[in-house]
Formats: sequence, C-alpha cells, structure tokens
Amino acid sequence: MKGTYVLRADLDAIDLKILRELQRDGRMTNVELAERVGISAPPCLRRVRKLEEAGIIEGYHALLNAPKLGVDLVAFCMVGLKRQSDADLKAFAAKVQQWPMVREAWMVNGDSDFLLRCAAQNLTVFQDFVIEVLTADQHVDTVRTMLTIRQVKQLGLVEI
Repeated sequence: MKGTYVLRADLDAIDLKILRELQRDGRMTNVELAERVGISAPPCLRRVRKLEEAGIIEGYHALLNAPKLGVDLVAFCMVGLKRQSDADLKAFAAKVQQWPMVREAWMVNGDSDFLLRCAAQNLTVFQDFVIEVLTADQHVDTVRTMLTIRQVKQLGLVEI
C-alpha cells in the first residue's frame, strides 16, 4: 500500500512525485516533468540531479519488446550451490555477471541460493545454456527451471 514504507532518504512529497513520474516515463522532458509535479522547470531539474547524485535514481532505460527482437522465451532458474560459503556465493554471483542470458539474479534464502531470470531466443538455446553452462558450473549443485507462459504485470521494482 502506498505510503506504508519507511523512507531511507530525506525525500519530500515533490521528490516522491518526481520519482513516481520518472518511473512511469523516464523519457519525458524536464518541462513536462515539472508540470506533472507542480513546480517550475529549474527547481525540478535541480531535484532530479540531487536524486541522481544521491543514487536514488540509478539510471534510465528503454523497455524493449523482447519477442519483436527474437527473444521469445523467459524462464526462471532456481540454483542451489554445493556450498554456501561467502567465497562460493561471491564466486557464483561474479560468474552470473558474465552470462548475457541471465537478465536478473537474486541471492535468496530457502530451498535455493539464487533465482535467475533468463531470456533466450527459444527453448533450445535456453536448454543449451542450462545444460552446458549453468549445471556445468563448478559451484552448482541443483537447478530447477520454470518456463513462463506470459507476463501479466510489469512495474518498476519500487512503489512510489
């Protein structure tokens, strides 16, 4: 629910409006953003730069239509490592950075150690990655995969 979280940064209502609007559309002009949040353009730009410098805004990205680019498969892999030592967890996390098919990776607790979101051209390419790369990694003990059917919701990671 909106407003039920504790802010870890010194943000006022205008800053929150800026973040909400930029998360919806990061391409709008500063003038349009200022109009949407109810302030003039120069202070709006100063606020956006302050949010960027503080690391609250980490970047701006285009949301691409994967199927139109020939990437038709999204799958999740739950990966269990042989050992959960700090060195092994860090080594596997570093290895994940080298695999372009892995679009997001989360260290998790429970039955698995990592949750990977993968995007591939097709099932064969994904299966080859799982068999030849993922399960072949020296740190990996178990891999469970879930193929997606369709995405039903996509929002930014943070509710503002």
